[in-house]
Amino acid sequence: MDSSITRSLDADGVAVVAVEGEIDFSNADELADCVRAAVTEWSPPMVRVDLRGARFIDSTGLGALIEGYRAALGIEARFLVVNPTPAFRRVLDVTGLCDFFGLGDVVEAEPTRATGA
Repeated sequence: MDSSITRSLDADGVAVVAVEGEIDFSNADELADCVRAAVTEWSPPMVRVDLRGARFIDSTGLGALIEGYRAALGIEARFLVVNPTPAFRRVLDVTGLCDFFGLGDVVEAEPTRATGA
């Protein structure tokens, strides 16, 4: 299993937790711990979890995101999950977690294509 979970603080004060690879039972605690550390250390107004590089997340990874949501809620910070794969987005839709993770009102725009005349 290959993964990398990093955290950083953007210039606007938003804590960003980026996931690369797989999140499963072997490292879900690492994801939850990373979010909690960002919340504790920085007290950001928002925590953004970027799943652009996540190839797989199982139910324990979902549980880690819920723990991160609770940690952010504890300091009244907004918690957003961004860039989920289409498959993971469907899981969040089915479980009703899109609203918790800030995905309920996100509409992905289709790329604009230039047309020649």
